[in-house]
Amino acid sequence: MADESKLAAVRNMLEAAETSINSAKQILNELIGDKPIKSDYVPTAKNLKMSDNIIEGVFDGQNMIGPDKRAYPVPANYASKSKLVQGDILKLTIQPDGTFLYKQIGPTERKTLIGILGFDDNQYKVVAGNKTYKVLLASVTYFHAEVGDKVTIVVPAKQDSEWAAIENILPKGSAEK
Repeated sequence: MADESKLAAVRNMLEAAETSINSAKQILNELIGDKPIKSDYVPTAKNLKMSDNIIEGVFDGQNMIGPDKRAYPVPANYASKSKLVQGDILKLTIQPDGTFLYKQIGPTERKTLIGILGFDDNQYKVVAGNKTYKVLLASVTYFHAEVGDKVTIVVPAKQDSEWAAIENILPKGSAEK
């Protein structure tokens, strides 16, 4: 029981640290005026809303691409628990105290696949059919997944994607349909 509470405490500390790092990166980018990024989602994002404290953008698998062609870091724990996929439309509200609040406002059409979790080049990946998708570490830890587990993933239905969201882990010995 004590080990479980310690694991939960460590998980919470890591998620809090990740959120703090992402916020610090965003503030740093604003201060030093980082260069606009190149992304397939820039054309979609350019038509979305932006004001002083509300920014709409497109999720690219790790970040939200805003109409200003900048990447806004999305906390991995939010992305994994919300099962965000590439192409989802998000709204970022920047609170007066600098807190970033994300909300999914336009989910893209999805399809579910079954694959096997692996780890290669310092990145968790799922092989589903003849394609390999990257998955967030936060998803792997959230579901307590292990390399070799059979998992269901969610990907965009009408576009190719590099990233997938883990939907769940299939029980050992389950049959693939």
